[in-house]
Amino acid sequence: MNIIEIENLTYSYPGAKAPVLNHISLQVEEGDFLAIVGNNGCGKSTLCKTLNGLIPHFITGDFEGKVLVGGLDTSQSDVGTLACKAGYVYQDFENQIVRPTVLDDASYACLNYGRKDYLECGRKALALCGLKDREKDYIWQLSGGQTHLLALAGALSLSPDVLILDEPIAQLNPEHADKIYGVLKELNEKYGKTIIVIEHHTEYIADYCRHVVLLKDGSVVWKLPAQEALRRVEELQESSIFPPQVTCAAHEMRERNRLVCPVLPTTVEEGRQAFAGLRFSGNQKRREETEKEQENEPVVRFCDVSSSYRSVKGEPRVIFDWLNLDIRRGDKIALIGSNGAGKSTLMKLMTGLIRPAEGDILINGESILKKKTEDLSKDISLVYQNPEQMFIKDTIEADIAYAMQVRNVENRAERTQKLLERFRLTPWKDRDGRLLSGGQMRRASLAIGIALNPGILLLDEPTANLDIATRKEIMRTLADIRNVTETVLIATHDMQLVCEWAERIVVLSQGKVIADGSRDEIFGNEDILRRAGIRPPEIFQMGRSLDRRALCYTIHEFMQSFEEADI
Repeated sequence: MNIIEIENLTYSYPGAKAPVLNHISLQVEEGDFLAIVGNNGCGKSTLCKTLNGLIPHFITGDFEGKVLVGGLDTSQSDVGTLACKAGYVYQDFENQIVRPTVLDDASYACLNYGRKDYLECGRKALALCGLKDREKDYIWQLSGGQTHLLALAGALSLSPDVLILDEPIAQLNPEHADKIYGVLKELNEKYGKTIIVIEHHTEYIADYCRHVVLLKDGSVVWKLPAQEALRRVEELQESSIFPPQVTCAAHEMRERNRLVCPVLPTTVEEGRQAFAGLRFSGNQKRREETEKEQENEPVVRFCDVSSSYRSVKGEPRVIFDWLNLDIRRGDKIALIGSNGAGKSTLMKLMTGLIRPAEGDILINGESILKKKTEDLSKDISLVYQNPEQMFIKDTIEADIAYAMQVRNVENRAERTQKLLERFRLTPWKDRDGRLLSGGQMRRASLAIGIALNPGILLLDEPTANLDIATRKEIMRTLADIRNVTETVLIATHDMQLVCEWAERIVVLSQGKVIADGSRDEIFGNEDILRRAGIRPPEIFQMGRSLDRRALCYTIHEFMQSFEEADI
């Protein structure tokens, strides 16, 4: 039985020259666990917003065709009625949290519907989402993963048949990501909920989803069983989707006649069988990570820094307690750790947005404690996790020029044009930054970040929510600015980014630096991985499962390290 039926759906946003959804027809069976994949801008989020009535009731535009959810025509049913059929957890899920305490927020939707049992509905939803013991807590006491589960509980409290989640783990560490998908699996298998996820992380699709829909240019290319879909490596890559690394490695080795593999593996477990005939050669060509002729002088020093956030309930939340850390000139650092470990706080301390309770922070040998935030911008710049927060003007050109304009920088008009060219933004210079694509917004935020030629650049989750093409674009941009900004620090959960880009890795856990070193020193230490709640890339796990000596961080390194066994 189909719980969702879409017939010939076409939709265009107001003023758009072309439709974002183009003659889509799709059926979703009751109880399915479906992933929707495609490149940034292909229409994934737009399609899902037609399922709960946001389109066309709140987001206007040209809407044609029919969308039925649980038998209800979404164009004829109001959003309140549809919320009881299709619950939605948005990509920016924090905006769904509207009440101060956990139970208050989880039960708020049912209260709005005038249900006398609203508190009981909230408690039931919290229990299903693993938050039963947190119902009296304030929402700001939750971690990022718990906040996402609370948003899910709020949608779940109305007992919808369908749950839709847009990029549910994009900003979460593996531990919290596993918990989110564990809850979704239970809701699907035990309670019969139909689950739809918009997802770029194909390793989670392999482990949890039953079917995959590929969108391209606003149209459905195909709907297939998950394992079959993930084996279409070239087709996924052409649509800017990362197939599982294990699948990509097997596909490439098979193309080079180095592997006999009728069916491509999609998980590490399947990979053990597919790669069983390979042996570790031990001749990995590795970049030098630990050998340096000499260490450069520190440009940032944290000296016995303590920091905490005031709390309405209970004691202040301590983030850092006697933190000591040096960042050296020329460092390319990845700052990693679980949600709530202190990564964003560390960056805000460096830029003066937060002042430490104790200790001192030195930039280029000078204390920043008595300096104004704007006075630090020539030395250090922070590019926010959500790039739209960087846009304050009506055009990208004006946003890039703004910092230089208020400081009367000479030749600022010429420099603005050069930055537009460097970041390939000239065609969109008159466009509002908030209306750009994901990759364009990231590039624009980087241009704003380096407008004043800071010696230190801080990036908070620069590749979150991006498809493969946009992510590669950001990687190219990071390579381009090496000659502009000496020292770069990235806070990220993207372990592929860490392994491909970082020359030094700093691991935070509960406000402390628990490790500081190279890839081998970090990912080769299982105790550090466990304590910090991080997980190396899938191809690293694949290599180690075949031979404990293997330390492979990319598909290329995996292929260098393993060869056919002698018969």
